[in-house]
Amino acid sequence: MAGTMTAALIVTAELGPADLARLDTLRRRHFPPERNQLAAHLTMFHAVPALLEDELKHRLARIASSPPPAATLAGLIDLCGGVAFRVVSEELEAIRDDLGEAFRGSLTQQDSHGWRPHVTIQNKVAPKVARALLAELQLTFEPRALVIAGLAYHYYENGPWRLGQRYAFLGR
Repeated sequence: MAGTMTAALIVTAELGPADLARLDTLRRRHFPPERNQLAAHLTMFHAVPALLEDELKHRLARIASSPPPAATLAGLIDLCGGVAFRVVSEELEAIRDDLGEAFRGSLTQQDSHGWRPHVTIQNKVAPKVARALLAELQLTFEPRALVIAGLAYHYYENGPWRLGQRYAFLGR
């Protein structure tokens, strides 16, 4: 839907179905329901200008013609008012670096600086509530593989995101 009057496109790494189900269950359980408008997700870019949609489509399709990047749920992140799982993937970081270079000068300050890949399962709660969840999750957390099934972009429309297009990695 090129030419949509959308201010920004959000680029995500798509989680494999089992990982998405597990992480989204945690998100639904711990995210304030009135604020939880999205399924669990791994944001790569928060605001690619909509006028770059055609170029973004081309680049995502080309990237997805490769095997999926290896990734790990490597730890937990204290967001002060929430909790997230830290994601480690050199291959996914390389993909983000390449896209960032291609769109240099068009990205927001947030997207132009360092990336801290994560999947948020709780946010905008009292720090005491977040610390309690972090402590609970740390009791049983063990690093494990995370399936990155593809890439996608979404239209940001001041609320829930609307899917633009998904690109499955080769073999997914």
